[in-house]
Amino acid sequence: MKNRSLIPLLVMLIAIGLASCTKDGIDVKLYTDSDYQLLKDHLDLPNEPTDYTIHFPEYSRNSRLAFNNQLVTLGKVLFYDENLSEDKTISCASCHKQHLAFADDVAFSKGILNRDTDRNSLALGSVFNFNVYYGPDRIPFFWDNRASTVQEQTEQTFANEKEMGMNMDEVVQRVQEEEFYNPLFKAAYGVDVTVTEDKVLDAISEFVNSMGSYNNVYDQALEKHHQAGGSTSQAYSLANTDLPLLSAQENIGKTLYVNKCGSCHGVTNGAPSRNDANNGLDNVYADNGIGLLTNYTGDEGMFKIPTLRNIALSGPYMHDGRFETLEEVVEHYSTGVQDHPNLSQELRTNSWGSGEPIQFNFSSEEKEALLAFLHTFTDESFVNDVRYADPFK
Repeated sequence: MKNRSLIPLLVMLIAIGLASCTKDGIDVKLYTDSDYQLLKDHLDLPNEPTDYTIHFPEYSRNSRLAFNNQLVTLGKVLFYDENLSEDKTISCASCHKQHLAFADDVAFSKGILNRDTDRNSLALGSVFNFNVYYGPDRIPFFWDNRASTVQEQTEQTFANEKEMGMNMDEVVQRVQEEEFYNPLFKAAYGVDVTVTEDKVLDAISEFVNSMGSYNNVYDQALEKHHQAGGSTSQAYSLANTDLPLLSAQENIGKTLYVNKCGSCHGVTNGAPSRNDANNGLDNVYADNGIGLLTNYTGDEGMFKIPTLRNIALSGPYMHDGRFETLEEVVEHYSTGVQDHPNLSQELRTNSWGSGEPIQFNFSSEEKEALLAFLHTFTDESFVNDVRYADPFK
């Protein structure tokens, strides 16, 4: 009797063990056979969980960041789905291409009906991590900083008549019409597979927020420097220390970057000193940026300060894509800064926001060194990561 009484206990322990294996992602199938066959007819997705957990380098003072992996997967499909635009030709990925750090390679991207967008596509892969960098109480979205969340940014992109031309009711209807979304919603949301506006926006947000580019040569050099006890947060220290893994030329460029560019773009390619700036592109702007929203003269010609991760991949540059190459960008700061009334104080000859525009007048050697350093921001692992790739066949 004693041995027989152990049988239910053994069965329970085995069940718990199997459940723990499922929880740990061992031999787990996300979809039933019929659901997976439906997915395979349209999408190239695994039938096992994809892990989107981010393990940040130590120097960044960030820790592990986890996401709802199934919600990210759903968001990825929505991000790449051209059917969610008015003429069924444009997806979020049409203007944000992975191999370009989720930017575009033209000054103005093409939206629905072959319409040109109003501004250059910002690179989604230009930040350390979207969830850490952007959002409420942090950095807002778009060149004019008009959106505060990924959801708000996404909804405005769907609605833009030059981009996707869809209101959210229409987006929800298009999603409902595609059977392959049912197993994706089931995996992400459980038994409630009802498609809603909030679910669509939250899924896309989870995918975008999972994006992180933190494994370029500069990151690796900073991590090695940090592990050796060096400071990675003080501009003076970074400017006056040769970093391991960087060439002599790249270290010269690093010093130039920290001293000349870091006050706006961040010394470790992190958060800028503020959200917006006027960098002297023109004396009179055709596009007044934030000033178009506020109608305040002090905001005319003010735009987001972009971060520079993967900058070598994401040209053309500036809000209007006027500079095709990084060489042109460097030349602008070397000799081309214009004396606009709102020119930011970092680009004037004194710290009170007055004085003449600074012309850095870089030598040819300094230009080459700065360009070499900017190329250390390129994260090949991110732009080739299959987790962020187009899932459609």
